[in-house]
This record gives sequence, structure tokens and C-alpha cells, in this order.
Amino acid sequence: MGEQPVSARNYVVVTAAYWSFTLTDGALRMVVLLHFHALGYTPLQLATLFLLYEVAGVVTNFFGGVVASRVGLRPTLLAGLSLQVAALVLLSGLSVDWPTTTQVMWIVFAQGVSGVAKDLTKVSAKSAIKLVVPAGASGTLFRWVALLTGSKNALKGLGFFIGGALLATFGFHPSLWGMAAALGLATGLVALSLPRRLGSGRPAKPRKLARLWAKSRAVNALSAARVFLFGARDVWFVVALPVFLGESLGWSFERIGATMAGWVIGYGGVQTLAPRLLRWRGRVDDTRALRRLGALLALTPIAIVGGLYASWEPASTVLGGLVLFGVLFAMMSSLHSYLILEYSEHDDVAASVGFYYMANAAGRLLGTVLSGAVYQMAGLAACLLTAAAMLFAAWLAGWWLPAPDQGGAARRS
Repeated sequence: MGEQPVSARNYVVVTAAYWSFTLTDGALRMVVLLHFHALGYTPLQLATLFLLYEVAGVVTNFFGGVVASRVGLRPTLLAGLSLQVAALVLLSGLSVDWPTTTQVMWIVFAQGVSGVAKDLTKVSAKSAIKLVVPAGASGTLFRWVALLTGSKNALKGLGFFIGGALLATFGFHPSLWGMAAALGLATGLVALSLPRRLGSGRPAKPRKLARLWAKSRAVNALSAARVFLFGARDVWFVVALPVFLGESLGWSFERIGATMAGWVIGYGGVQTLAPRLLRWRGRVDDTRALRRLGALLALTPIAIVGGLYASWEPASTVLGGLVLFGVLFAMMSSLHSYLILEYSEHDDVAASVGFYYMANAAGRLLGTVLSGAVYQMAGLAACLLTAAAMLFAAWLAGWWLPAPDQGGAARRS
């Protein structure tokens, strides 16, 4: 993909843009979740607010990757940032005097716009790194991917904290206006900094939509594992956990936001360190490490449920389990993010990354729906057991992955 080389300076600008977006994305989620929970929305209604956000991610990742591989990364990046500004402004027009149904439809639509924005931005940023790192430099690629992914998640966690603090300090509408103004300024700076032909050019092997699934066994298997991995995280983290902390433990907005933020920031930090943590004895078989981590991760939610049924102190049990889950999940996710680039052809990376993150969005969609529905019907323990089942499915999918050091053979299989 791309007729012109991408400089490290351009990648820094793309990464800074991604960071700016990520702060508003995390803050927006926490503002919406906490504000409407305080207004009396049920867990299932809260999950419904994010449905179009996740559906939009499925569609946008697929078509966004194909489009970015043809028109370049600059247009898709700027489109993503601009749409997020539009989503924030749109959501700020909401009135609590409207009928509940109208409010829900308005929020869902605004979140859908934000979902398109997020994945256009993500595909652009994560595709750029493949163009910067020289072919065959797998160790360097893993470190760069881990740095981008880890820092992004740390900033998303900071966004959770900012969202809770903004809501508690300024209220719903002023928080949205402030975020829209800040991101609008960042978008203008990015537009002035990036060259017009960043990553542009027709792919050497144009991909037909109908043949996307059959392109690569490695990409398909990794994408299937990604669906279940992120579904397992979101089934208890997105709606169930914050509602549990508020309803069952009586925590405040600020405390919930700070806890969610701390977890995501720590999770991002572990992702950044994943190459060092996984390679401290030298070169490892990445797929073997992935399967071992997957087995341990699948047992973690089961252990949390066991602690709750043994009448251990609920806050310590849930939060302690959350920390262990976060460490294992972060290393798994970091390996996934590296492997998708390792398995992708250099001239078709945006389309492969787009397909992979379409699977990521599908997992988030599944997890979000189940998080609200399962929690409302059966509580946090049921959400944790659902997560364990999905993690077992992700572990099984990992057995179909070829070793990345097979190089081109893995990509063509």
C-alpha cells in the first residue's frame, strides 16, 4: 500500500492524532454511561445506547480499510477526527425534556457517528506503523505496535477519568462542548501537518469484497480469536462492572471513573511492556505464548466467581480479579495487534487491518449487548462466567494460527 515512503515524523503526527481522539472517546463513553445511569436507565438500556457505536465499527473497519488502502491514510484520519467532533456537538443538543424514546434514538445515532469516527481513525493510525517499520524487522514491529496500542489504552483510561471528572464538575452539556472544541483544534493541526499523499496508492493486489474471508487462514483465525477475546472483556467491563460498583457498592461517579481509568491505564502500560515481558528469555514462539496466556485468562473470571460465592469481600475480590485479568488480557491483546501486522501483506495492510478490527468491533458489539442483558437478568457473576466461555472459544481459535516466523507462508496460507 503506498507509493511514497512514510517518515517517522508523519507517524508521530498520526499517533498524536490518535491519542487526541482516544482521550475524547474514553471521556465520552464515561459521560454517557454515568449520566444516563444517574437518570435511571437500566443496564440493558445503557447497553442499547452503545449498540450503533459497535455496529458502525464492524462496517467501518471493513470498508475503511479498503478505502484507506486506495485513497490514503490522511483522508480517512481527518474524516475520523471530524466525525468525532460532529458526534460531540450532536450529542450536546440532547434535551432531557424530550420523550425517553426520542432521547434514546438521538443518543444511539450520535454514538453511531462516534463509532464510525473511532474506527476510521484507528485503521489509519495502526496501518501507518506497518509502512514505517522495515520488512522483516519483527522485533521492532512488535515493540512499535505495543507502544502505540499500550499508550492508546493508557490515554483511553485517562479519558475515563476525565469524563467522570468533567461530568461531576461541569455537567453533561458543558463537558461535551469542551471536548468538541479541543478535538476540533487538534484536527486542524493534523490537517496542516500531514502530507496529502500519506500512504496513498492503489494496492498491488486489489481485494474483492466477496473474497476477503478466504484471503488468509492466519488473518481469519486471528480475527475469530479477536471476536471472542474482546467480547469476553466487554461482557463484564462495559456495563456490568460500573453499574455493579454504583448499585452494589454505592460508589460515586468520580470513584467509578477513577477505577475504570486506573484499570485501562495499567492495562495500557502492560501492553507497552509486553515485548519485554514475553521475551525475557529471548525469542519465543508467539502463538504458543498466546495459547498459554489464553488458558490462564479463561480461568481468571471463574476464580472471581469462586471468590464471590465463597463470600470473600466483594470489592477486593472483583478489583483484585480485575487487575489479574487486565495483566493477562493486555499481553494477549498486544500479541494480537503485532500478529495481525506480521500476517498482513505490506501492500494490502490497511484492508487486512480493517478486516481484523471489524472482528474486534463485532466482539465488542456482542460483549456490550450481553453485558447489559446478562447483568440485568442474572448479575455480575453470570457476566463473568459468560466471559470465561468466550475466552475458551478464543483459546481454541488460537490453535489455528501459524507461527509468525513462517513469514510469507503464514500470510499466504
